[in-house]
Amino acid sequence: MTQQYVGTKIVTAWPENHQGRDGYAVQYADGYTSWSPKQTFEEAYRPLGSVTHLEPWQQRVVAELVELKDKIGKLSMFMQSESFKALADGQAKHLLEQQYMCMTSYAEVLQERISLFKTAAAVA
Repeated sequence: MTQQYVGTKIVTAWPENHQGRDGYAVQYADGYTSWSPKQTFEEAYRPLGSVTHLEPWQQRVVAELVELKDKIGKLSMFMQSESFKALADGQAKHLLEQQYMCMTSYAEVLQERISLFKTAAAVA
């Protein structure tokens, strides 16, 4: 039986042209390197910046915040769209607004946690 999957991993990547096509060379944690077309890669990954100085669990918190901000941005755009305004179901609108508020609050917590990483590094 087939099913869908969503990936959640941190990779190292750099732009690379392969047979005349723009894309990215992708190196995984185990050292395996592959190539991915530009559009495919950019739909699957969001840039974190340089986080190699952080512990792996701290890198995952940064990645979580980046993914969450992306989702908040998409939800915000939807809530400003005609499609959102056209929703007849008031409860659906209310729940989307609640979701937005919760996600924003969650992002603030993650940001505070990341600030503590920087503070701890400065003290060490």
